[in-house]
Amino acid sequence: MLRIGLGRDLHRLLPGRRFLLGGVELPSPVGEQGHSDGDALVHALIDALLGAAGLGDIGELFPPNESAWQDADSLRLLAIAFGKVKAAGWSIVNIDAVVTCEAPKLLPHRATICASLASTLELPIDAVFVKGKTNEGCDTLGEGRAVEALVVCLLKQD
Repeated sequence: MLRIGLGRDLHRLLPGRRFLLGGVELPSPVGEQGHSDGDALVHALIDALLGAAGLGDIGELFPPNESAWQDADSLRLLAIAFGKVKAAGWSIVNIDAVVTCEAPKLLPHRATICASLASTLELPIDAVFVKGKTNEGCDTLGEGRAVEALVVCLLKQD
């Protein structure tokens, strides 16, 4: 059996925060606001994985009102979610993601981001792909005040 999952996350960008995507810190004067470390790409990926496996969503697994998840490393959260997906008998076929932000540019960091996610999810690097897009100056994303991640994953039942 195959299942597709879709995840989406959006975070405001604020001075004094780290800009993280896929567990990789990118050079930027602003970073994601969030209860955990704010990694929008990883959060969207967690939702895609949990949704495809029928295991809920990130807010159920890691409630934002619980202090245990305050400033948590999102890759650690991803590893926990992935463990639940594996325990339910699913394996990942591939992951495809789009990150929208005006800056920083993702292309120079794409290979590192894909490698970080592939390592956490025990996948070959060619099973993970991340694309960077801009909003051409339109809306909050285009004004550089937010970052958005959309992720699709394909799971197969072992």
